[in-house]
Parts: sequence; C-alpha cells; structure tokens
Amino acid sequence: MSIASTGPTAPDTVPAADIRGWLVERIAFYLECSTEEIAEDAPLVDIGLDSVYSLTLCGDVEDRFGLTVEPTMAWDHPTVGAITAHLTEELARR
Repeated sequence: MSIASTGPTAPDTVPAADIRGWLVERIAFYLECSTEEIAEDAPLVDIGLDSVYSLTLCGDVEDRFGLTVEPTMAWDHPTVGAITAHLTEELARR
C-alpha cells in the first residue's frame, strides 16, 4: 500500500520505514523544504515546526493511520524518530 493513501491503514501493513517516510514528507510539506532537510533525530521545534503545524500533524496522523493521538504528540515525541517509534507502538496495540 502506498504511504500517500488517504485512508486509515491496518497496523500490519505499515512498516516503521513507511511511517518515517510519510512523516518526513508531511513535515517537509509544512515547512516548504525538501525531505533531505528533515533529519530523523533533529528536534522538530529546531527545524521550524510550530504549534499550528504540530497540531495539524496530529490530525494528519489520525486521518492517515486511524489513531487518536494527543495534541502534544510532537512535544512528547520531539523528533521524527521518536514519533515513528510511538506510532509504530500504537499501531501494534490495535
């Protein structure tokens, strides 16, 4: 299944690498930069992700993966790597 899909995806069809790639694409879109500029271990606030886009990302995660996430997700898990690990764990619990 393509990560560009708009509907929720079953947990067994979303490898961590796909979640990470999707997150990088979304964040790059918000920040109007290339995906190469988004480091997995860089704090999102340091690369320019503000509170509005952090909340937007939560909504996008909910739409894409069918998960309900806390609005503080980007602060609780402040890097792409941390969010990827969190979402992978949450999807495994479903």
